[in-house]
Amino acid sequence: MVKTQHLSSRNSGPLRGQLRAPSDKSISHRSLILGTSCVGETRISNLLEAEDIMATARAMQALGGQIDQTAKCEWTVRGVGTGGLSTPASDLDFGNSGTGVRLCMGLVASHNMTVRFTGDSSLSGRPMGRILTPLADIGATVLDSDDGRLPVTLKGARDPMPISYTLPVASAQVKSAVLLAGLNTPGIMTVIEPVPTRDHTERMLEFFGAEVKIEPDNGGRRIQLTGQPELNPGHIIVPADPSSAAFPMVAALITPGSDVVLSDVMLNPTRTGLIMTLREMGGDITIVNEREAGGETIGDLKIKASALKGVDVPANRAPSMIDEYPILCVAAACAAGQTRMAGLGELRVKESDRLAAMAAGLKACGVGHLEGEDNLIVTGGPVPGGATVKTHMDHRIAMAFLILGLASENPVTIDDGSMIATSFPAFVEQMNALGANIGQQAN
Repeated sequence: MVKTQHLSSRNSGPLRGQLRAPSDKSISHRSLILGTSCVGETRISNLLEAEDIMATARAMQALGGQIDQTAKCEWTVRGVGTGGLSTPASDLDFGNSGTGVRLCMGLVASHNMTVRFTGDSSLSGRPMGRILTPLADIGATVLDSDDGRLPVTLKGARDPMPISYTLPVASAQVKSAVLLAGLNTPGIMTVIEPVPTRDHTERMLEFFGAEVKIEPDNGGRRIQLTGQPELNPGHIIVPADPSSAAFPMVAALITPGSDVVLSDVMLNPTRTGLIMTLREMGGDITIVNEREAGGETIGDLKIKASALKGVDVPANRAPSMIDEYPILCVAAACAAGQTRMAGLGELRVKESDRLAAMAAGLKACGVGHLEGEDNLIVTGGPVPGGATVKTHMDHRIAMAFLILGLASENPVTIDDGSMIATSFPAFVEQMNALGANIGQQAN
């Protein structure tokens, strides 16, 4: 059992220096999954060696992939080819990884095998129905589940059928699960997304040689995958995760005198909503050394402390920054005026009910706010702090409030920071190296 970590942060001096945020979770998951679906050996550089990714690596090994670490953050995957998965000898335990379990369900759904998916208590409380519904249309069968929650026993289709599926809500995970099911399905698998979402799966499928057709569709996109391709191995260089880089980014903006460089950050257009919003708030963020790597745009970000102001964040921006709303709330708390955020319903089914968790934490820290069913208004100003915030086993809630403590009048404590390791294992050490003051709970 992971020991509970009571962590506190307090007002610090300027943050200075350079930081490379952890490698991108989305790319790391997909490189392992699609590497296993190739014939031959795929090299992965800068793989995120966090708990969520290691859970996916273990699952791919259980399904027949040969996965080896050759050096720190350097891995090889010897794949089994499309349709070559083996039935695992035991349950696939994904810990806290919602992305890993949902994408793997899609991959397995078009294979004639029975697999039991499990996770920790937090993941077991998250709904899987939105994934299981289209997989059932393809031919997979749920043999056992707790009202669409883990543990789930899934029997893959004996004769998978291609479908045309329109996403009822914007979800890159659902889209990706259907496309991954399409790898071992004859014919054309089609996903229609009314609102464009992260396109990492489509980009990586094309990188490995799959035939993917993408067309505009009434403001959204129609994605078609030709099934049963022979995927060719390659070399994936994983960029820094913009969702993780968001925490030192906001920390630098709200801590007076700060001047920080964040290197190798992914700048995929479907992931830059936070940068756009922070710039609208007056944030001094400059992109330099922009370049391409493995089908993704990356660059270095220069961030300087800024006087932020409240803005209205449109609902249609939510898919491009859904994981960044907790840290955006911190920026809003330190901004002049009100920041209005809409289209946040998806936050209620993340690692925790993030909307409720952020509202409760803001209240505890003395930040004015108004919580709606799918919206949040934050009134900025001096932040009293001096509170202990419940994280609900959510790594992004934990990191967000530790950042808030750097700009609060009094220290901010979180009840547990152990789960930060799921995405940003060296968060405390790297932030403190810049000049932050984060450590064990103050007496």
